[in-house]
Amino acid sequence: MAHTIINSTKAPAPIGPYSQATLANGILYVSGQIALDAESGNLTNDSIENETHKVMQNLKAILSEAGMDFSNVLKCSIFVKDLNNFGKINETYGSYFTSNPPARETVEVSRLPKDVNVEISCIATK
Repeated sequence: MAHTIINSTKAPAPIGPYSQATLANGILYVSGQIALDAESGNLTNDSIENETHKVMQNLKAILSEAGMDFSNVLKCSIFVKDLNNFGKINETYGSYFTSNPPARETVEVSRLPKDVNVEISCIATK
């Protein structure tokens, strides 16, 4: 199966052996994004809301590079370090999906890369 690697300079470079996203048969698989700033390399983690916004902006940059936006997203996976933050994460996340939100799961995990509080991945199609 032929596939295309998608990389955006407006989202942080991968911190391991993976691509930001892969496009195959019209479906875009976006790797989990954390609140890492692409330009400075700094984490945005002063609040869970700002951290979630940065994650969503990184996803937006990758979607845009593939010619898509949040309306193309079919499914998201949200990984959180503390489900007590779910309400704040959910409110921030929800502001990016104004109608017809995608399918989703939210899972509490013991640890995330760079000890962030939230990581989100998605699958999209045109």
